[in-house]
Amino acid sequence: MIHLLLPFALAAVLAGSGVYGVLSRRNAVLMLVGVELILASASLILVTMSTTLPDDAAAGQILTIFVITLAAAEVTLALGIILAAFRLRGHIDLTERLDDDAAHAPVDDRTDGRVTS
Repeated sequence: MIHLLLPFALAAVLAGSGVYGVLSRRNAVLMLVGVELILASASLILVTMSTTLPDDAAAGQILTIFVITLAAAEVTLALGIILAAFRLRGHIDLTERLDDDAAHAPVDDRTDGRVTS
């Protein structure tokens, strides 16, 4: 039986740094990295508990596969949204409102307000 202090301490460090990354960052990609760290800590706890508990030893490992699949789908969707926001706004700073971008958008006086390329 393995000592549980080391995996739980590592999971706590991963979760703590992930929460810090989500709460303190303004960049959407770095926030996404924080979410991935939180999911990694949950997976570490699931695998640790599945190896220490004698009954249904594969349950934690199966749940970890689901967490990894969910994380891959979440990253794909989030990066697509971040890329679309970057193309629209020119940056991915999450603290600025969309109204600020609309106020700085160029306006063409000869048309109905839309800029044509």
